[in-house]
Amino acid sequence: MTRTYHLERRQLVRRPLDEVFGFFSDAANLAALTPDSLHFTILTPLPIELAPGARIEYRLRLFGVPFFWCTEIETFEPLRRFTDIQAKGPYRRWHHTHEFRAVAEGTEVIDRVEYEMPLGWLGRIAHFLFVHRNLRRIFDFRRDTIEQLLSSNDTVATAIHSGNDTSPGREAGVL
Repeated sequence: MTRTYHLERRQLVRRPLDEVFGFFSDAANLAALTPDSLHFTILTPLPIELAPGARIEYRLRLFGVPFFWCTEIETFEPLRRFTDIQAKGPYRRWHHTHEFRAVAEGTEVIDRVEYEMPLGWLGRIAHFLFVHRNLRRIFDFRRDTIEQLLSSNDTVATAIHSGNDTSPGREAGVL
């Protein structure tokens, strides 16, 4: 039986919705939101127009082991949300929804990830031992980086916005 895991994070960014959505929908900003320890490299030539069917190929390294990951944009609703799914990579299934809501203080950014591990019981053990912790660390880094990048008074064109984290994030258990 395959288990579906969930990770959800919410963050307040004190900038207008159009600026925040523009930052997140620019694939060039992915590297800044990924820890250096993953040796993240986008292989797809930039700029990448996000639209349903668009594919983004990456190379990463985890625990010294290099791997290839390809995501496909499943949905793209400007100023509201977009989703990416794993077309090829380390998970059995990966579905990441990026949602944006205008609020009085700026923009609420919501990340929801549903994922499944490969390899049956070995995948469940790997998830228990290190995968869930590593994903939390990656999303903690992302939250902290957004806080730093988006708290400057510089313009969006320089990929710097103003923001504040409103939630430490949480990882829900197995469905």
